[in-house]
Amino acid sequence: MGEVGMGELGTGAALVCLGGVGRLYCARQQGLRRARLLLAAGGTAATGPPPGSGERAVAGLRRLTGRLGAEWWSLAAGLLLAVLGASVIPVVAGASGVPLLRRLRIARQARQSEDRRAEAVIALCGALAGEVRAGRQPGEALLRAERDCGGLGEAQAAVVAAARFGGDVPGALALAARRPGAEGLLGLAACWRVAVDQGAGLADGLDRLDGALRAERDQRADLRAQLSGARATALLLAALPVLGLLLGAAMGAHPLRVLLHTGAGLGCLAAGAVFEAAGVWWSGRIVRGAEAA
Repeated sequence: MGEVGMGELGTGAALVCLGGVGRLYCARQQGLRRARLLLAAGGTAATGPPPGSGERAVAGLRRLTGRLGAEWWSLAAGLLLAVLGASVIPVVAGASGVPLLRRLRIARQARQSEDRRAEAVIALCGALAGEVRAGRQPGEALLRAERDCGGLGEAQAAVVAAARFGGDVPGALALAARRPGAEGLLGLAACWRVAVDQGAGLADGLDRLDGALRAERDQRADLRAQLSGARATALLLAALPVLGLLLGAAMGAHPLRVLLHTGAGLGCLAAGAVFEAAGVWWSGRIVRGAEAA
């Protein structure tokens, strides 16, 4: 009875919190409606939230979430389940999920930075080809293209100095190409070296390099689009146990009490967690292998 009472107390607290949030939202909507009526009648609204307060609150929440990281929602979910299930096991599980989710978030941000860097390199090659065709010298064309499009990132100072003062531009580009996503700068360095040493057309080489980089980008985007279905399927399968818990709670079976307070439930919970982790890891391994190939 004590365990059931704790579960009912947690559920009641959650409902009270939701009711309070709903009441605050309704009060805010009433204040906004009154302000609109007063302003439409030519008066001024003396009460209600200031204009844009909702947008500022949302922006502040987004900044807070971005600063803390979305992985902390795992701990929040663990705390909520701990209150509902009257057990510390969900808190431990939620806390253990924080570093894993942080690694996933950092990997996703690194992949996004890599994609942006690759796009910047493609834009730089196209702009440089246009500047060279306009009749500018390679050094001046590189300076103008970098100023307009970017693409060199942290190595901008070294490459710009080499182009402005007659230094080793291919070497500086090769150093800049070491960053993930900037590998196309190796092709730019090769085109530059061939054009300067052998007098070949730099614009033609840049056009071919630009076409090759765009084709590679389109192929990578097409592969990711084809793998998005596999990712969605793996995510759906990983979320099925949560759906099962919700259905059990809706039917009055008290799945949290069974899983967290009985020996058989703890054994099923441990086995399910192991199989869940293995399935997520294996599906991710398959997707990563397909991307690498």
